[in-house]
Amino acid sequence: MKLGTKSKISHNLQSGVIRPYSGKLQAVVKLLDDASVVLAMYLALKLFSYPFDIQYLYVAIAGIVLYRFFAEYFEVYHTWRGEYFYSEARRIAYAWFSAVAVLVVVLFLLKRTEPLSRLAIGLWTVNTFLLFLALHGGRRVIASALRMQGRNTRTLAIVGANDIGLRLERTIRNMPWLGYRFLGYYEDRKAVPDRRRIDGVHVVGTLEGLYRDAKAGRVDHVYIVLPLSAENRIRAIIDELADSTVSVFFVPNFFVFNLIQARWNTLQGIPVVSVYDTPYDSVDVLLKRLEDLILGSIFLAITAIPMLFIAIGVKLTSPGPILFKQRRYGFNGEEIEVWKFRSMRVCEDGDRVIQAKRNDSRITPFGAFLRRTSLDELPQFINVLQGTMSIVGPRPHAVAHNEYYRKLIPGYMLRHKVKPGITGLAQINGFRGETETLEKMKERIKYDLDYIRHWSLWLDFKIIFLTAVTVIKGCIRGEVY
Repeated sequence: MKLGTKSKISHNLQSGVIRPYSGKLQAVVKLLDDASVVLAMYLALKLFSYPFDIQYLYVAIAGIVLYRFFAEYFEVYHTWRGEYFYSEARRIAYAWFSAVAVLVVVLFLLKRTEPLSRLAIGLWTVNTFLLFLALHGGRRVIASALRMQGRNTRTLAIVGANDIGLRLERTIRNMPWLGYRFLGYYEDRKAVPDRRRIDGVHVVGTLEGLYRDAKAGRVDHVYIVLPLSAENRIRAIIDELADSTVSVFFVPNFFVFNLIQARWNTLQGIPVVSVYDTPYDSVDVLLKRLEDLILGSIFLAITAIPMLFIAIGVKLTSPGPILFKQRRYGFNGEEIEVWKFRSMRVCEDGDRVIQAKRNDSRITPFGAFLRRTSLDELPQFINVLQGTMSIVGPRPHAVAHNEYYRKLIPGYMLRHKVKPGITGLAQINGFRGETETLEKMKERIKYDLDYIRHWSLWLDFKIIFLTAVTVIKGCIRGEVY
């Protein structure tokens, strides 16, 4: 594809408004971050009517220095337009709270904490983080608005007319605020002339045409979507594009592997991609555990007295133990003991477990009430505090059920890449109670794996809220038994 001189000048005027100054703009963002640290300290002291003494200024400056260090480590300023703001915000959180943690330890070791107000320092920490989010979020909004107007754009070409290329094109076209101007597909199949449609996509040129356009500066980004088996072709394309300043990206079709938490890593410089992995990195493990400890403690405190009355009710309405303990699979497939208030006359834990059914004769009248309201699950908050379960996660199945379904459902055991939960994504989507058919169990597992793929704290909070709504509806309709 060839562009005339006039169109090239227009392209340079529109897409190059910000590009020549990107380094300077990044420096401005860093300076504004520094100013945010000082401003947040001033606001915190102002709220408590403390003077802005030199000692607080020193703390703010130390915070700036440490934040700069951790911001570089967590790549806060290495953003790209296709990234979700959540990812950037998480890196900011890692960098800032790491800086504050180190600062507090240093101040404590140097015995400099006495003259400082803990409330002011705490508020400063929160204020700074909020200002960072506002600043970086505002930068994204402004950049997106400029791109929607045709400024600060990048031209993009795709090598390979196939399904993954179509998927990439749809993503680009559905997100105009990213500022990508899609040129079309370049295809090296000999039988395809320029500007023809093949496999439903618009081919604008051959690879030779791409090389010319890249060297002439008419293409900014090239995405190669050829299959992994085309290694020699991919290498030849990359080598040829090395004689230009174009940014080259390779998009392997990993979707065929049904990935769980795919991430690029390096092992002593060797690129490694995870196919099946846990959604938690080192910091997320801590956040997830804090979520469980804090919310679990709150729920237990709130339900302690109701649990006492439930225990009395179980004891008075049928002989046997108050709690029903069952072996189930937990994190990484390890067996755990899950607790529930006993709702049946017969407690099974053998090789064959029969799921409860509507009007099941084994369920006591009081047990039916507990199951309908999900109150029989309350002892599992003790499992949460013990660390064998989470509040949110795939529901644990009996060991006998696991051994049965793992042979029938591909990827069944991948649900154990996280701790089992009291509630989960499957439960708020209608898969509570008995799964009497294989198709229903497959749907439940699909939701479990979707939860692992898309895990975030926000998703956990959303599931907790919707669980409460679902339980109330279930009580009204009598759907759980």
